[in-house]
Amino acid sequence: MPLPPYIDRYDLATDRERYQTVYAQTAEGMARSVAAPTAGLHFTPEILAKIRGRGVEIAEITLHVGLGTFQPVRIEKVEDHKLHREWFEISAEAARAVSRAKAENRRVVAVGTTTVRTLEYAAGLASQRGDEGRVEARRGEADIFIYPGYRFRIVDALLTNFHLPQSTLLMLVCAFGGKELVMDAYRHAIGAGYRFYSYGDCMFLE
Repeated sequence: MPLPPYIDRYDLATDRERYQTVYAQTAEGMARSVAAPTAGLHFTPEILAKIRGRGVEIAEITLHVGLGTFQPVRIEKVEDHKLHREWFEISAEAARAVSRAKAENRRVVAVGTTTVRTLEYAAGLASQRGDEGRVEARRGEADIFIYPGYRFRIVDALLTNFHLPQSTLLMLVCAFGGKELVMDAYRHAIGAGYRFYSYGDCMFLE
C-alpha cells in the first residue's frame, strides 16, 4: 500500500482497508493513485446515505493523485514552482451535474484539494472557449497551480485535511479561505491537539 512518506512504517493489513476511500475504484490498464485522496477518508457508506437523504446531489469524478502532492515548495518565488500533473476523468454525467448546480446558483462542495484542482482546471479550459461557470466532460492531466490570488470559478466550499507546511496543498487552502482565516484555523488545531495529514482531522471552508 503506497503510504505517504510521513507515515514512517511498513504498511499493515489494516491499511488496505483504512487507507482507502469507500468509493475508490480501480480499472485495469489504467494508472493508479500514488496516495489516497485523504479528504475522502472521512466518509462512510452511512454518512453518504445521510447526505443523499438530505437532498444533496453527489457527482463523482476520477482522480489519480500524483507524487506532486508530497512535493514541498523550496523556492523563493512561488510562481516558479513546477507542480506535477495529475490524471483525471470527468464523465458527461458529472459535468452536467456540476454545471447545472452552478447555473442554478447551488453550492458546489469539493471533497479534497485534488478535486478542486481538477474542477478548476476543467473550468479554466471551458472559460477559454467562452463557457464561463461550466465544467465539460473530458479526461487528461491537470497542471493548474492554485495559490493566493487565484479566482475560483467552480468550487464554493471545500472539505479538506490539515496539510503540511510549505506544501502546495496549504497554498491552495489559503487561496480558497484566505491566509489569515486559515492560519487562525491551524493555530486552533495545533492548540487543541488536532491530528494532521492522512489519518487526521478535517475542516470545512466556504
